[in-house]
Amino acid sequence: MTKLRLGVLVSGGGSNLQSIIDHCDSGYLPAEVVIVISSKGGVYALERAKRHNIPSVVVSPKDYPNRQAYEDEMAKILRSYDVGLVVLAGFLKVLSPHFVNAFQGRIMNIHPSLIPAFCGEGYYGEKVHKAALDYGVKISGVTIHFVDEGADTGPIILQRAVPVMDDDTPESLAERVLQEEHKIYPEAIKLFAENRLKVVGRKVKIIKGRKIDD
Repeated sequence: MTKLRLGVLVSGGGSNLQSIIDHCDSGYLPAEVVIVISSKGGVYALERAKRHNIPSVVVSPKDYPNRQAYEDEMAKILRSYDVGLVVLAGFLKVLSPHFVNAFQGRIMNIHPSLIPAFCGEGYYGEKVHKAALDYGVKISGVTIHFVDEGADTGPIILQRAVPVMDDDTPESLAERVLQEEHKIYPEAIKLFAENRLKVVGRKVKIIKGRKIDD
């Protein structure tokens, strides 16, 4: 079976990147990370890529005259590595319709809440967990979804619930959610690699036990 070629977009520490690399190395994922693109220099995700001999590059928006030029450069790099799935792992830029359409149905994102709660522009990192605690929810969680032209609005692939404790802080809730992120992202990528995801309107159907042909 040909391995799915992954291009991972990052902006920070890259713990989800590490989880994906580890699941590729273990054989759980029929995939390989072939390129890591960071929107910032000096982040630890780049060191993780280096340690595993994975090519990486910094593509910073400030180095380009406009958003389209910035995204065109990322798209050019991803195509040069023949990437089959673009994986957003702590990537803090909202992608334009121009970029999304170039990789239609082949971009995944992870969000640290149960979408549609606490999502959209401005909701990222510990801001999500603070909002969940301020609202008083009893359950939070993590969502993997395909990326469409909106912010956190694409069809949902997988979700995992995480109980909220009475004494939680944004930091403690974030840590427990992150543990689930490291499990659920490889699961979603594996389903994609095995051609077991089918988008029907807003729903993603998971074909169990066999692969789909279309």
